Amino acid sequence: MNKTLFSEFDAVSSKQWKQKIQFDLKGADYNDTLIWKSNEDIAVKPFYHADDFDDFPEISDTKATQWKICQSIFVANIEKSNLHAIDVIERGAESIEFIIPSEDISIDDLLKNIDLNFVSLHFKLLFLSDEFIQNLAKFSSIAGIYIHADIIGNLAKTGNWHKNLNDDFQKFENIIKTTNSFSIDTSLYQNAGANMIQQLAYGLSHANEYLNHLDNVFTSEAKQSLKINFKVSVGSNYFFEIAKLRALRLLWKTLAAEYNINPNCHIFAVPSKRNKTIYDFNTNLLRTTTECMSAILGGANTICNLAYDSVYHKNNEFGERIARNQLLILKHESYFDTVDNPSDSSYYIESLTHQLAEKALLLFKDIEIQGGFLKQLKSGTIQRKIKESASKEQQQFDIGEIVLLGTNKYANPKDRMKDELELYPFTKNNPRKTLIEPIIEKRLAEHTEQERLKNEL
Repeated sequence: MNKTLFSEFDAVSSKQWKQKIQFDLKGADYNDTLIWKSNEDIAVKPFYHADDFDDFPEISDTKATQWKICQSIFVANIEKSNLHAIDVIERGAESIEFIIPSEDISIDDLLKNIDLNFVSLHFKLLFLSDEFIQNLAKFSSIAGIYIHADIIGNLAKTGNWHKNLNDDFQKFENIIKTTNSFSIDTSLYQNAGANMIQQLAYGLSHANEYLNHLDNVFTSEAKQSLKINFKVSVGSNYFFEIAKLRALRLLWKTLAAEYNINPNCHIFAVPSKRNKTIYDFNTNLLRTTTECMSAILGGANTICNLAYDSVYHKNNEFGERIARNQLLILKHESYFDTVDNPSDSSYYIESLTHQLAEKALLLFKDIEIQGGFLKQLKSGTIQRKIKESASKEQQQFDIGEIVLLGTNKYANPKDRMKDELELYPFTKNNPRKTLIEPIIEKRLAEHTEQERLKNEL
């Protein structure tokens, strides 16, 4: 019946659509009026058509219905963290990220009464320890356990190795042998102001440093069973962020094929800190909701939402519950767990995906030609490029091209935040000796907020 219905309509080509639009513009230039360029130098058109593709895009093999709601817990007290985890699981969390500050943590006590058959676990380690990893080894056979111990990510963020290059890589190698997994944290690049091409290329080159080191360490069978996790920060450019996650999977498959390793990866997504504000803080709820939606539609496996007040409040039950409930509503009331990959075959998103992937691959190749990611980190090239991107974005915010409602547009002059700050919400200047220049995260609204705080009565 559908074929009969649609056969009554003549097909309209891309050229015909453009001619009609040009006519309706009454002499205005099509390119100047309707096409805009993103910070990634991607020209965004007013419409997309099947004619834009030589081959119809393939259907992705990642199921959007399988994403898990995650709760992040900093383990300062083992008993309280264990009870906290059990509580949030009862309230809808399907995954837990434990942030482990030191090796004096009993994993058995931390996981007491948690059913590991139904809850996936992420361990973010703020240290390197062979002994601690051995204690985790008995749980590593469980499919839903991931260990985040990114030594290059730590170098990029702090400017120093945990100990030194050789010792860090030796411990990292032991972690891989014990857990058969490794993690790459790309969220730092986004939160520091890198554009999407840089985020993807740096993440891929970051991963390539590990693969170069590990290429001769594992058997072919072990390579195929490796679990690779990418932690990704998601911003508010809705469709671009969907495409960014999809491009990441394409790029990883391309790189994995060169090493003959597992082409699948796990994407752990969290909303960006860069666009969050302390004034009119409830708008952070809107930002994180759309960012989580992008993560879902982009095919993230695990999503850990950011509390609306995380910039200026210590962890609190209310903020955590609201953040978790946002994901519960998306999953169970908005039915974002019902349709597999609704962004598949969207001409716009497919076009963005391939453009981001192609541009990122070119940048990745250039980094490798120049000696690789570590060499460019040590020379300061990566840091300089991110600063240039961040400066451009900051200028766009300052002149109002990038809008944060309640901060640089429609600000409420009656807002008072000075007495609400439990945490210092700005970039901290802490001069210290480092091996390389660290990559510094910074929010767009910081300078504006500091001026407003000074002027509060």
